[in-house]
Amino acid sequence: MQGQLIERPKSDEVREYKMLIGGEWVDAQSGKTFETINPYTGRAWARVPEAGEEDVDRAVRAAREAFDEGPWGKMTGTERARLMRRLAELIAENADDIAVVESTDNGKLIREMGGQLNALPEWYYYFAGAADKIQGETIPSHNSNFFVYTRREPIGVVGAIVPWNSPLLLLTWKLAPALAAGCTFVAKTAEQTPASTFEFAKLFEEAGFPPGVFNVITGYGSTTGAPLVRHPGVDKVAFTGSTETGKQVMKDAADHLAKVTLELGGKSPNIVFEDADMEAAANGVVAGIFAATGQTCMAGSRLIVQESLHDELVERLTEKANSIKLGDPLDEETEMGPIAFKEQLDKVQGYINTGQEEGAQLKYGGKPPEAPELQDGFFMQPTILTNVDNEMTVAREEIFGPVLSVIPASSEEEIIRQANDTPYGLGAAVWTKDVQRAHRVAHALKAGTVWINAYRAVSFTAPFGGYKQSGIGRENGLESLKEYTQVKTVWVELSGETRDPFTLG
Repeated sequence: MQGQLIERPKSDEVREYKMLIGGEWVDAQSGKTFETINPYTGRAWARVPEAGEEDVDRAVRAAREAFDEGPWGKMTGTERARLMRRLAELIAENADDIAVVESTDNGKLIREMGGQLNALPEWYYYFAGAADKIQGETIPSHNSNFFVYTRREPIGVVGAIVPWNSPLLLLTWKLAPALAAGCTFVAKTAEQTPASTFEFAKLFEEAGFPPGVFNVITGYGSTTGAPLVRHPGVDKVAFTGSTETGKQVMKDAADHLAKVTLELGGKSPNIVFEDADMEAAANGVVAGIFAATGQTCMAGSRLIVQESLHDELVERLTEKANSIKLGDPLDEETEMGPIAFKEQLDKVQGYINTGQEEGAQLKYGGKPPEAPELQDGFFMQPTILTNVDNEMTVAREEIFGPVLSVIPASSEEEIIRQANDTPYGLGAAVWTKDVQRAHRVAHALKAGTVWINAYRAVSFTAPFGGYKQSGIGRENGLESLKEYTQVKTVWVELSGETRDPFTLG
């Protein structure tokens, strides 16, 4: 497929989608719709319903009914697993087509979206394998006349707010463990990238899931997302997005004491020591910040490099940045696609300008490319800023674009201090041939994930989440099942004797 264009939606086609609520495809009750823009062409390509509070209520009620009264709540883990495995098979059969839709919607490379979609079934197979192994434990009681055990039960209705950068992957990080646990689900898509979730939702009925187990609504944060978070029928909120929005989500969920998991922003350090494999480290830095056009929460946006290696590494990175091919994300040869939407492009440009105003030097990039074929899209050159101080705005705030801030440091102690001097703590990487240093530094870093001589690797088996303002809770791995279950303790009196009602235990 090298060099071939995947068949894209026709340029004059505007696809029409409906929301999935209670097993039915419906419009918003208000009749309102909005368009989603293809970031490569800058033109509308799909139209979706604009849900309001009444639509949110309908979706939550459908999920509640499916959980409390429908067949889903009565299914065993083995039965749920069977449906999840069928869903995984259907995803595999449709992965390539859905990847085209996702790439068209968010501008990411088809090679990345295709990779994500073709890997997605493994998440459902993995958690299907866990669905019938969610179990409690027996607890020795201090009283011999009691038998005590626990049950781990589904938390109930989950309201999930999904971001625009990797919609189906980050939806799956929430949905797969929730289904395994026995929860029902209302997904609110990002308004910029709703289409692939609708294509994905079509597979649920075919897989045999009861109506209401999985519901999809579309709209804006204030009029759709906020009512979902605040809805008293939502038992758990799962959110991926910016830290500031995450704080508001937590406040709104607290009003009815809904459990939350928050996967938020990052300003992750990519640390290169002087003894690192130079070429491997340079590739790792490129993977960390220019892959996915920098639009990932785990972006290695701060390069902290030992001073003796600084100039050589920066020159190598500049050469690599200059060779990156920008273009149509559906072309297999393209290496960097557009920013997902115009407002985000403007935001990225603003950060680049601010960085230079505060004293950073523009080593490469810093503006949209001049190629005529890229003028309709929301493109930004891969950008390298040097002479960055860790107190500058570009080193403190999440940019969510292809902007690398290079920070020199001398000793291991200074490198660790600089790396941890951030309100975030999502990811970090250490590049060194010294195995003792690698572990020593990994243990000292305040981050939820640390890669050693690698970057941007994730798995359904490995927990992912942040320290500090990068979030609360964990996604992926068996650890994530705890986020969608709650523990019930059962006491069974064994003697049959009547005890003193005015004493404890």
